[in-house]
Amino acid sequence: MSKAYHVYILASQKNGTLYIGMTNSLITRIAQHRNKQGSQFTSKNHVGKLVYYEEYSDVRDAIVREKRLKKWNRAWKINLIEETNPEWRDLYFGLNQ
Repeated sequence: MSKAYHVYILASQKNGTLYIGMTNSLITRIAQHRNKQGSQFTSKNHVGKLVYYEEYSDVRDAIVREKRLKKWNRAWKINLIEETNPEWRDLYFGLNQ
């Protein structure tokens, strides 16, 4: 079984504050954010709704993608989310836990 790496976007609400991260354990990492243990930024800004994620088999590809997404302007990030999740549903509940 190969290792999976995820680049993800969290939101406080639809069109709210966004946070981009990368992890090798998506379920665990999102749970940490939701429990205010993920980062000071997500805790302070109430950012814990998983609205977008991508999977990579190579950690280097995931790191490059995360860095690129962080440089995108806000409109591009919102468009990316809305392409696959127009209702801004919390995708955390659909993950295999």
